[in-house]
Amino acid sequence: MTIVSIIFPLIFMVALGYVLTRAGFFNREHIAGISKFTFYVSIPAFLFINMLAAPLAQSIDPFALLAFYLPVLLVFAIGYRINRHFSPVALQGRDASAVFALGASYSNTVLVGLPIITAALGEAMIGQVFMIITFHSATLFALTFILAARAQCQGFSWRRFARSMALNPVVMSIGLGILANALNLNLGEQLNDGLALLAKPALACALFVLGANLSFYRIGEHWRLALMASSLKIILLPALVYMMAHFVFQLAVQNTAMLVLLSASPLGVNAYLIATELKQHESTLGSTVVLSTLLSVLSFSLWLTLLL
Repeated sequence: MTIVSIIFPLIFMVALGYVLTRAGFFNREHIAGISKFTFYVSIPAFLFINMLAAPLAQSIDPFALLAFYLPVLLVFAIGYRINRHFSPVALQGRDASAVFALGASYSNTVLVGLPIITAALGEAMIGQVFMIITFHSATLFALTFILAARAQCQGFSWRRFARSMALNPVVMSIGLGILANALNLNLGEQLNDGLALLAKPALACALFVLGANLSFYRIGEHWRLALMASSLKIILLPALVYMMAHFVFQLAVQNTAMLVLLSASPLGVNAYLIATELKQHESTLGSTVVLSTLLSVLSFSLWLTLLL
């Protein structure tokens, strides 16, 4: 399979969402409806039925988790220190630094990473991808909120955070899929076919929504910081993951490719939502979402060429 045949269908769906929304054929309300269906119905169905069918014994690999998360935490720390020294004085606080660090290390695993890996490596790696995704948001969001709470002299509520993570549709659907898999649950042919039909548009809708959302963001005044965060996210992070997976843990080629492609994904929109909630680096992370998504086309092409 050529690089173009992997990348083009994904770019086509993102571009279609962007162009149709930019042209006014879809507005924010339309995209909000499609997004709600995608993230609360179709993607959970997709994650659940694939996790139900995944070989769990082969999916849980502690070395793969370490090869992914050690570089993620390192890049988070690097982003934190960079912000403390190079951002404008008003944005050098611990809370702003935590948000910038999130922008330099948080991957768009579901919207971009999963479709790329499925197209390049097939569905055999989905079980391991889901194991990474399960802890991804929880780890980075908790770290960001803890640092921000310390800076703002506010207490961090583990109960509130755990509840929000447990009710997250991605985490919930994967968790239920793991439970059903462990119990060897048989859904029956009719229900299984219904969920499979519901799951079919998941990845296409996710890419379409990504493109549509890009039309709402702009590369703002803090484009230099956004470029710095994008470079950490799509250049340094996948390089560190590759070195960790290939040289340190000596993982199989397929596993290494999966981890690198997942880490090479652009910044996820959820990181921008965290920035708006904490009122820090909103412009920077909004710009980083756009910039890292555009640059990820080159990054993915490079890594696909090297790894496949």
